[in-house]
Amino acid sequence: MKSDAEQRAGLLYGIGAYGMWGLVPLFWPLLKPAGALEILAHRMVWSLAVVGIALVALKRWGWIRELIGQPRKLALISVAASVITVNWGLYIWAVNSGHVVEASLGYFINPLVTIAMGVLLLKERLRPAQWVAVGTGFAAVLVLAIGYGQPPWISLTLAFSFATYGLVKKKVNIGGLESLAAETAIQFLPALGFLLWLGADGSASFGSHGAGHAALLAATGVVTAAPLVCFGAAAIRVPLSTLGLLQYLAPVFQFLLGILYFHEAMPAERWAGFALVWLALTCLTWDALRTARRTRADALRLAAAAAPSRASQVPTPQSPQPEAEPTA
Repeated sequence: MKSDAEQRAGLLYGIGAYGMWGLVPLFWPLLKPAGALEILAHRMVWSLAVVGIALVALKRWGWIRELIGQPRKLALISVAASVITVNWGLYIWAVNSGHVVEASLGYFINPLVTIAMGVLLLKERLRPAQWVAVGTGFAAVLVLAIGYGQPPWISLTLAFSFATYGLVKKKVNIGGLESLAAETAIQFLPALGFLLWLGADGSASFGSHGAGHAALLAATGVVTAAPLVCFGAAAIRVPLSTLGLLQYLAPVFQFLLGILYFHEAMPAERWAGFALVWLALTCLTWDALRTARRTRADALRLAAAAAPSRASQVPTPQSPQPEAEPTA
């Protein structure tokens, strides 16, 4: 059982992680005139540098030899690297192209997509409230598709790519820093090659717009790694149900930034679609909290029932026997 101080610290780490992820739309526009692909390549290259420094400082290298000896895990990490590349690249493009609200929708519906993938791919069984949530989320996508005149492809691609990433990461089952190091190591050479090609072509923005702009591009590594470190610190200190609630902070911040800071349009059909998504998430959260509370209550009942039986098995102390007389 974690102490109150540890749980408070974990809560702050969790708020910090999801807060940084929620406020990152403020950062990507600072990197213009660099395009989304150039920003993405810098993010990959500098993330490996930052994570490498962290691993050196923590002296956590043993996992590399173990990972190299497991081709299946390496293949899964390659899939994870490919999927997160799509996710990162599309998100950067969406923010810098004025689609912050639609990008936030992708992370709102991500839990629903994760559940749907669990049913379709892992043959998981859903509780009635989860079926209601998934059905409501599907209705929300239909409403938004009618409103947009096409499916909200940015939201759907972000949601499905991140859900796939989560599924693969679950199968790989290595730590956050280690996983990011392995993924960015796979991304590194193609990203570096692309940046060198841009430099040779004369179209690279790195270094051609002043030292401040170059420093901001290099800072993409910190922007990627810092929330992940905070998330890892939170995950070992707070219950999973708490992390599940905190995850909504990021899309809420993104949504508010899209409306209040970037002044993106919110017609009635978009409000209707978001309202349905929020209704689905409310249903999902209520069901998760109720299930967690019921599980804790069942565990306490089992512990209470087992206590008398354990007490009856404790041997009763016997009267001390007289010591034997020493013989000559």
